[in-house]
Amino acid sequence: MRRGRGRVLLHDRRRWARRLGLLCAGLFVLLLGTAAPASAHAALRTSDPADGTLLRTAPRHVTLTFTESVGLLTDSFRVYDPTNHRLRTGPAEHAPGRSDAARVALPAKLATGTYTVAWRVVSADSHPVSGALTFSVGNRTATAASPAPDDTENPATAALYNIARYLAYLSVALLLGAAAFVAYCRPPTAAPLRTPVLAAAWTLLATTAALYLLRAPYEEGTSPGVSLGSLTHTATTRPGALLLLRLTLLLLAGAGVALLRARRRRLPRRTTLAVAGAVSLPLTLTWTAADHAAAGIQVPLAITSATLHLLAMAAWLGGLAALLRTLRRTSPATVARFSRLASASVTVLVLTGVYQSWRGLGSWQALTDTTYGRTLLAKLAAVTALLLAAACSRTWTSRLAREPRVAAARVPEPATGPPLPPEPATPPPPPPFHTLRRSVLAEAAVGVLVLALTTLLTSTVPGRAAEEATPSATATTGIPTASVTTIPFDVGTPGGHGKVQITLDPGRIGRTSVQAVVYGPDGGLSTVPELRVTLTLPARHLGPLDTRITDRGGYWSTDSFDLPLPGTWTMKATVRVSDLDQVTVSARVRVTR
Repeated sequence: MRRGRGRVLLHDRRRWARRLGLLCAGLFVLLLGTAAPASAHAALRTSDPADGTLLRTAPRHVTLTFTESVGLLTDSFRVYDPTNHRLRTGPAEHAPGRSDAARVALPAKLATGTYTVAWRVVSADSHPVSGALTFSVGNRTATAASPAPDDTENPATAALYNIARYLAYLSVALLLGAAAFVAYCRPPTAAPLRTPVLAAAWTLLATTAALYLLRAPYEEGTSPGVSLGSLTHTATTRPGALLLLRLTLLLLAGAGVALLRARRRRLPRRTTLAVAGAVSLPLTLTWTAADHAAAGIQVPLAITSATLHLLAMAAWLGGLAALLRTLRRTSPATVARFSRLASASVTVLVLTGVYQSWRGLGSWQALTDTTYGRTLLAKLAAVTALLLAAACSRTWTSRLAREPRVAAARVPEPATGPPLPPEPATPPPPPPFHTLRRSVLAEAAVGVLVLALTTLLTSTVPGRAAEEATPSATATTGIPTASVTTIPFDVGTPGGHGKVQITLDPGRIGRTSVQAVVYGPDGGLSTVPELRVTLTLPARHLGPLDTRITDRGGYWSTDSFDLPLPGTWTMKATVRVSDLDQVTVSARVRVTR
């Protein structure tokens, strides 16, 4: 009978373990499919020259100012001339006294036309950021060099790097959580934890080494590859130095454990706690000193908060996994101690989470208007579900912890003497272990989701940085950014197609100059007998407003057009290429205040 019951319980345990494994695998695949490459956390605040600016004289430098300090690569700037040839520029450098500003020196003489600048830097929280801008000298021309796309990552490198990051977070949570569980909860035996702890340690060691090897290709957006120069360069960066520190700590801890096992010595509990704390604190700092906390406002306080947050998360979720592994052999006292450990961890998580949310968001509006805010809302929903599951588990553990006291309170009736008074009503029996296991398993499943969302948050631009970035901001020279719109057209006759490039300078409300250039089928400038440009604001039922541009000999322009309201305008261009052939094309353009 006992053997049959044991088989049933073993089958039930394996069935739930398979369900948890399938859930973790499905969530992992979902994250890899939707997370894409990690979003850069340093946002471009201003540029000099500003994107789309028409300059009378050639600039001496291109300067980019970001929302936080940035690191430079060997190929941080690439400047292309109007014929799509790369210019020889000076080395990328920081502006004097500014770690958040990068610049590059341009050649002394620049030809007339439109230039394209592609750039790539590394933000202070270790993520690369890239983009492109254009500026014109003397006159605008067709841009042969296309701006860099938003996704400039190598898919293979980005996928491998993200996989290593996710596995590293999961491994450190299991490793530190199991250590906290053994040191504080004192289970009767820690033998069931030996295999998962060793697996977590080796996984963390392997993923850390992989992150170091992939660091240089990840920063530069190239395919996976290793060279002595890239390894040396990675060692000089803060993320690379922190990864080397993590490797050193893991190797030293592994060597210490191996030495103790060889001598068959067991350290006192206080000594074990001290050693575990001495290793776990700097190990956790190798994450927090290279993420969001390392950039922005209140950096020392932010790193302290993020470190406590990560330690509390590991103690709760990793300890939960350890409890699930040892639940069949544990004691009610151990379960009660873990309940207290989980309560303390939740308190730390709530306090540090509130601070980090305020620091990352910056405003209530960013909670719904930014990717960071929406991901944070998803994490808050998952944490709420996790707290409900934890409350259910805590109810079961409280009842289980009372079992020894209930048994001790029952005294057998004596054989002689007066009868004992009637026993009080028997309290409800404690929950069976399989019920508690199901509750803990559900809590662990939601915990995996919370851990995954936490990893996604570290790969998303903080709301405060996203709001500080102003794509249409004025450059440091005070020249407002122009709005450049290119609209293809085709009148349906041989040689009757091309494109018209219309510039609003500045692209905001008020007095604006309008310039239009027509390009023929071969991409060169083309003259047309008539060109008319109008703007309509459908949301306000305003327009069409005729810009009244006139032929200036090769291009069409006006300096006296007024844009009265901000919003998304519909720009229509009527192009007549001959006495009989004309076409009207349109595009949307955003006008700011």
